Amino acid sequence: MLSAQVFILLPSLLTAWYLWERAADQYASYAGFTIRREEAPTPTDVLGSLGNLSTGSSSDSDVLFEYIHSQDMIRRIAGQHDLAAMFSRHHATDPIFALRPGATREDLRDYWRRMVQVSYTSGSGLIEIRVNAFAPEDAQAITQAIFDQSLLRINDMTAIAREDSIRFARAELTAAETQLQGARQALTVFRSANQVISPEADIQVQMGLINTLQQQLGEELIKLDLLSEQANDSDPRAVQSKLRIEAIRKRIAEERRKLGGGADRQGTGGDYASIVTGFEKLTVDREFAEQKYTTALSNFDTAQAEARRQTRYLAAFEQPTLPESAEYPRRWLILGLTVLFLTVGWSILVLIYYSLRDRR
Repeated sequence: MLSAQVFILLPSLLTAWYLWERAADQYASYAGFTIRREEAPTPTDVLGSLGNLSTGSSSDSDVLFEYIHSQDMIRRIAGQHDLAAMFSRHHATDPIFALRPGATREDLRDYWRRMVQVSYTSGSGLIEIRVNAFAPEDAQAITQAIFDQSLLRINDMTAIAREDSIRFARAELTAAETQLQGARQALTVFRSANQVISPEADIQVQMGLINTLQQQLGEELIKLDLLSEQANDSDPRAVQSKLRIEAIRKRIAEERRKLGGGADRQGTGGDYASIVTGFEKLTVDREFAEQKYTTALSNFDTAQAEARRQTRYLAAFEQPTLPESAEYPRRWLILGLTVLFLTVGWSILVLIYYSLRDRR
């Protein structure tokens, strides 16, 4: 049929002529890598185990997958290689597959996504790249540039994480140091206000005084008993002894009230019970602040040590290859698809035509 020749045969012949006569050969360079991350104790986990090697998180691979197709990646590689010249060198003879001269950034971005194919396996974190170019050296150079820029991006991400870690650890250390200084200052003020260095030492002195008074009381009672056997109650020595006994008992009771919280210490404005309670509270606060400061200092040292080594890097399982033969464009595949779609389109048009003719 004439229509079949017009709609199928003629376009197919034109397509075959263009593919074999005008379309420039394209060479494909391949590379494959994954993000490796060395796990190590973080500033918030100083008791963690020693570092072990593992694949990077899926988020890192997702970021890198999107970055390869980003405008920033294209701009950086264009600063190293003349991408416009590489991709438009055959535009005069191959305007369909080559980039047009004078293309805008948006045109270059769209063409880049045609020539650079990225596959990413989320489960394993493997990233594979295929770069097409019109010269084998160009394809390999672009692939190598993508790998290098990806490595720089991973290093930038690591640097940001390091800065955040050190900033957080430094802030924690500053807060812990301020808290420790405050706790020590409060304890110093308390000691000055109560005129005491250690309540335990004062209590030992006070207990020693009470024991001495108890001993004196016992001696005076024995003396009174001896006087009672030799003299009557009106004897001046007996009266004097009773007065001494009464005075000692009052002093013992007074000193005991000081220990038990029943009376104020002279010149301090507080009893021993409240002083001991306040001193213990401030001591606990100081010890807690010291422990917190020690932990914060250890965290800060860990963060600095972590910042001095690389924790993320690219592990290539396939270095950028140098192609020897052209793989693209896949001429037979394109021609076959062209014939198929033309045949399907022609068949639909024929069916529509006969359907309309039968209705008339």
